[in-house]
Amino acid sequence: MPADLSTISIPADLLPADGRFGCGPSKVRPEAVAHLAEVAGDLLGTSHRQPAVRDQVKRVRDGLRQLFSLPADYEIAVGNGGATLFWDAAVFSLIQRRSAHAVFGEFSSKFAASARLATFLEDPVVVESPAGSHPTLEVVDGVDLYALTHNETSTGVAMPIRRPGPDAFVAVDATSGAGALPVDAAEFDAYYFSPQKAFASEGGLWWALLSPAAVERIQSLTAGDRYVPPILDLSIALENSRAEQTYNTPSVSTVFLMAEQVDWLLEHGGLDWSVAQCRAKAEHLYRWAEQREWATPYVADPAMRSSVVCTIDIDDRVAADDITAVLRRHGVLDIDAYRKLGRNQLRVGVFPAVDRGDVERLTESIDHVVDALSG
Repeated sequence: MPADLSTISIPADLLPADGRFGCGPSKVRPEAVAHLAEVAGDLLGTSHRQPAVRDQVKRVRDGLRQLFSLPADYEIAVGNGGATLFWDAAVFSLIQRRSAHAVFGEFSSKFAASARLATFLEDPVVVESPAGSHPTLEVVDGVDLYALTHNETSTGVAMPIRRPGPDAFVAVDATSGAGALPVDAAEFDAYYFSPQKAFASEGGLWWALLSPAAVERIQSLTAGDRYVPPILDLSIALENSRAEQTYNTPSVSTVFLMAEQVDWLLEHGGLDWSVAQCRAKAEHLYRWAEQREWATPYVADPAMRSSVVCTIDIDDRVAADDITAVLRRHGVLDIDAYRKLGRNQLRVGVFPAVDRGDVERLTESIDHVVDALSG
């Protein structure tokens, strides 16, 4: 193995044209950034209560309704703070007394932790499975909200979204799955996500697709005796969203870049197209790993493997950190393992904006680096 990683050079014809493979923030399409620059003079630095910005919020809400084929009585809300804030908002505005949580990684555990800390709620039911798999929630007496995670970003596990029972109220953290994994609106009541993954934008906002049952739940809880901080009051967020705005000032560039991405997805064929494209890129990565002696897909069950966040274990004879260090020097970014998982692993985001040809060149580049490290 070379003592100095700087001696390893990857030929230009093997390198991806765009080396951004992060699992969040993800690649932002250059065309969207260029369009933002064109309209910046009329959009950035203006009031978010005025038509120029509200038109962009409406553009996203209308696009999401079409992208997810939402029933006419579903609503779309937006607020500041990202999905991390939405967990706490849900504690105040969606859980009546007790929730149940499917926990299978770093992010799916956080909502359960928030619910556990809420002194006005009963202790949540937590069904946990080892990292690299996902559990299944069953109906539990006394539970009024079932918390699912569409895609566990830390481990590369995806789970199908299905109600545990016909009357179960379901809230889904979809931050790294929304817009890239299949979902049926009939199977959820609140489907919430941030825009820095499949929607190729920046972080700091949350968006939520809400069923009539979710809207009724929000209005009931926030109008009752429970104190709800205004920033966590989903009825306030919903009221502002109906006016195409947020409760407090949003990042306008984030809204615009998301609108660009939603339109781009719809122009190419919508959710079905996005799902197929991501699946093809993920299948290439998993097939590539299975064909290497020194690599293997981390998620053992193919049915649980994510098609947007691909985790690949590397044999201990080769340090994944060495691979990523050489790649980063060549402009290939953010394919490191999730830090708390602590594995000798690569984690590759193949969200819709990532070009399939770049994924293929990424694997060629990794092959080149591993050959050099092993030589």
